[in-house]
Amino acid sequence: MFVILRIVSLLLIVAALMLLGADAISSLENGGKLIVRSLDQVWSLFDKPGVDAFHVWLGRHLPGPLPAWIGAIFSIPAWAATGVPGAVLAFLFGHAMSEPK
Repeated sequence: MFVILRIVSLLLIVAALMLLGADAISSLENGGKLIVRSLDQVWSLFDKPGVDAFHVWLGRHLPGPLPAWIGAIFSIPAWAATGVPGAVLAFLFGHAMSEPK
C-alpha cells in the first residue's frame, strides 16, 4: 500500500511540475504577463461541456453554499491542486517506509 501511495505522490508532483511549466511558457509567450491556469481551465481544455455540465449538476443537487465552495476549489491554480497533495503524500509515505521496523 505504501508503494502505491508513493507512486501516486510522484505522479501528482510530476503533474504539478508540468502544469507549472506550461504556465511559465504561456507567461513567456504573452510578453511576461503572468498566466496561471485554474483546475476549471485545465479541465475545459479536455472537455468543455463536461465542466459546464458539472457546474450545472452542482447547482441543482447540492444544498446551500456547497456549489460555491466547490467552485472556489476549482478556481485554485492547477499546479497547486496537484502539487500540494502530492507533496503531503510524499512526506507522509516517504518517511513511513524509511523507519526501522
